[in-house]
Amino acid sequence: MAIDANMDLVNIAPQAKPPVCRIMDYGKFRYEQQKKEKEARKNQKIVDLKEVWFRSNIDEHDYQTKLRNVIKFLGEGDKVKASVRYRGREIAHAAVGQRILERLQTEVADICNVERVPKLEGRSMIMILAPKNNN
Repeated sequence: MAIDANMDLVNIAPQAKPPVCRIMDYGKFRYEQQKKEKEARKNQKIVDLKEVWFRSNIDEHDYQTKLRNVIKFLGEGDKVKASVRYRGREIAHAAVGQRILERLQTEVADICNVERVPKLEGRSMIMILAPKNNN
């Protein structure tokens, strides 16, 4: 039947009992599959992890600049890793860095979700923010 129709006999499910075959133009089928895969790759968004560093004694203007960067990164659909770096004896006052990250969290709460709450790891406190899905 496939030869009469000038098409291919394609084994769809060889492990089934009995095996399932279909008469189709296999070249056209492969072409359509490749087009669908290419279109899916073109539409997908790669999510990057951008890092923004704060210091425990950051000035207000510097904080606002870094806040604008965080908002820009979240707007582009990237995740943001906000970290407060401690040097020397600053680690004794980790609560100051905690307050900075909590302030950041409240100011961007409407555009992002907190993926990881602020947590002290070594000499830095890290928080990860992910953009909200607007679907």
